[in-house]
Amino acid sequence: MNKQPANSQWTRRAGILGLMFCFLSVAVISAQESPDRSPAGCSAPPPPTKNEKNTPHITPQQAQKLFAMVDVLLKFSSQETGLPIKSTVKRQLITRAAVNSYLEEKFNDDEGAKRLQRDEIVLKKFGLLDHDFQLEPFLLELLPEQIEAYYDSKTKTVNLLDWVAPEEEESVLAHELTHALQDQHSDLEKWDNQTPDDVSRDAAGDQEHLAKDEMDTARDAVAEGQATAVMMDCMLKPLGKSLVKDPEVLDMVKGQMSATEDSPVMARAPLLLSESMLFPYREGLSFEQDVWMDQGQNAAFAGTLDRPPTSSWEILNPREYERRHLPAVPLLPDIHPLTDPLYAPYDIGQMGELDVHILSELFGGDNAARDLTPAWDGGLYWAGQLRSAKTPEEQDSTKSLAIFYLSVWRNADSADVFAKLYANSLGRKYSNLKPVADDGAGPSAADGSDEQVFSTSEGPVVITTRGKMVFVAESFPLPLARKLTRLILDGQGTGALRMANLNQQNGNPGQTQSTEPLTGDLVRFMRDSGVMKAVVDAGIRAAR
Repeated sequence: MNKQPANSQWTRRAGILGLMFCFLSVAVISAQESPDRSPAGCSAPPPPTKNEKNTPHITPQQAQKLFAMVDVLLKFSSQETGLPIKSTVKRQLITRAAVNSYLEEKFNDDEGAKRLQRDEIVLKKFGLLDHDFQLEPFLLELLPEQIEAYYDSKTKTVNLLDWVAPEEEESVLAHELTHALQDQHSDLEKWDNQTPDDVSRDAAGDQEHLAKDEMDTARDAVAEGQATAVMMDCMLKPLGKSLVKDPEVLDMVKGQMSATEDSPVMARAPLLLSESMLFPYREGLSFEQDVWMDQGQNAAFAGTLDRPPTSSWEILNPREYERRHLPAVPLLPDIHPLTDPLYAPYDIGQMGELDVHILSELFGGDNAARDLTPAWDGGLYWAGQLRSAKTPEEQDSTKSLAIFYLSVWRNADSADVFAKLYANSLGRKYSNLKPVADDGAGPSAADGSDEQVFSTSEGPVVITTRGKMVFVAESFPLPLARKLTRLILDGQGTGALRMANLNQQNGNPGQTQSTEPLTGDLVRFMRDSGVMKAVVDAGIRAAR
């Protein structure tokens, strides 16, 4: 079976994306009926098992055997990746109570969790989460169901869970030990933490965030894609197969990741969470397989660690990464003289290709996502909070936020389709939605702009289409929304000149680096929590 071109990955998706990017890495598993063992120490695991809440699956004797396998599987992971072993890896077995405590501490103390808590209201404003959905309680229910193991890059320890079947832990170990090798090669604490933690409050800060934010999302996909590739080969080699020699296995694994029969909490997850959870594993694995097959082992492992992609666009289009092409980022003029009198800056970032896929699927279904995602050509968003919102109740309400979103498309037809799709989705998140008649104060036909205005329970929504661009302003006073529309659309210019010059890192003023997607903090927090059962079970089913 021939592998499809890299830029067709979304067209061959067989289910839900997602998983979790992590400082503490994760693991995945695959299975077969017979317990044949390869010389490298890998064996084909049994069918997927349910995570029983009360009964540990691993006895002290089994734990000692697993601990003895760490050094064997570390050598296997080194051979698969070409990354050298520079030191031994600490190991420990932990309980469910310890994992629950670890997750609660992450929500209380982790910087990523704090960013995620701020993001929640923005995700609701965009309609990606229902307004009454409570993110933290759901994640504290979902993650204990899903986590299978994790590598802690702070303590340099691989953590195995005492309720996961020992046969599954072997493949999980291969996954997690790949993270240990990555850590020894690149220092994951520094390599995997490029996104600014602060809130941008001026034009210079806006440019910094737009230059760096999506780098973490792309690096997380590299880290998880590599570890998942090693895990899959650990499962496949006892069967005489491999990810490179038998590339059709990839489609089987990706097609199984949406299965939720053994994951009842996952089955209730909103599309945003399931997509975010699986993205670094699913699309990261596809990215790594493409680079491995095209350019060899060194390019796929050490090469992508030393020259990591900068955006979800490169992850979804590996051949663009191989050609050293970078995604375009629209220009963001200095908006603060207009916005700051009424709004305190709250959030800024890129609307990346992953975000557009999720938005399109949520608002229009699989067909809309399949058609629109390849036509994406850049995007950014900004959110501000009313300075008059003083109480916690006021600040936690989406009524306190105003947002704008600029999307750029490869052709005007796609821009028109997206504008209509977005307009039709407004009823999902606003009540009292009504179209507003043209008052004559909108853009003129001379500049090629088409404006739609709606009144809602949270203020005006203005959707303006101009050529290949769509600009949406929500909850700003109508005169301010129109001023922002003109400022930002006029600032793009025409052709290649409309793109921002953000890439100062390599001294190349003609290219840009892109930003964290709107969903980036969610992807990162879940990935940081550990390997997901959905990925492990997908590998098992594919191998069987």
